[in-house]
Amino acid sequence: MTAEDDSYAALGVLGDPVRRRLYRLVAAAPEEMGRDAAAEAAGVSRSLAAFHLDKLVEAGLLAVSYRRLTGRTGPGAGRPAKLYRRSDGEFAVSVPPRSYDAAGRLLAETVERAGLDLELQAAARAAGAAEAGAGADLEEELRARGYAPFRDGEVLRLRNCPFHALAQEFPGLVCGMNLALLDGLAGEEWTAAMEACAGGCCVALSKNDDR
Repeated sequence: MTAEDDSYAALGVLGDPVRRRLYRLVAAAPEEMGRDAAAEAAGVSRSLAAFHLDKLVEAGLLAVSYRRLTGRTGPGAGRPAKLYRRSDGEFAVSVPPRSYDAAGRLLAETVERAGLDLELQAAARAAGAAEAGAGADLEEELRARGYAPFRDGEVLRLRNCPFHALAQEFPGLVCGMNLALLDGLAGEEWTAAMEACAGGCCVALSKNDDR
């Protein structure tokens, strides 16, 4: 099988609506999720949740670890729970095939070599501000853009980086662009700052004090 075939197979697993809902719940969760929690959140039985979660693991979309949720150890502590988290793997399919990732890498490399970081950040901030000015709800906008936001007190943390592959190759350029974009998108109600979420985005947003 080719890499394209692998992507088709993995994404085909998400065709089932229950499986798709479980994947979204686990992928967006700030911590690993057990079968009971996933079943309750998805509104299905534990056995059905377990079946679909394991299918997602087989497809490479979720990863598994084992841990005792009670924190107890030794005899009588019980068996470790099976916990699920989003896999580090990335799958993309375009029909017909497209090479947007190759174009993105070429553009990023050109901008970096030309030293146009500030110009890129200004464009990104303006683009974010335009969305904020249109009255978009911040959390909904972040969710639609693939950031998978979640609340941590008064802080909005971002479980996913939509620019992950490019950020790995051009961290300074892409993370700077991302910060500027989110700074513009945040408007006056929030402040964006570099504060990486483990396994997620390099930026967090803090609620501004109204006082």
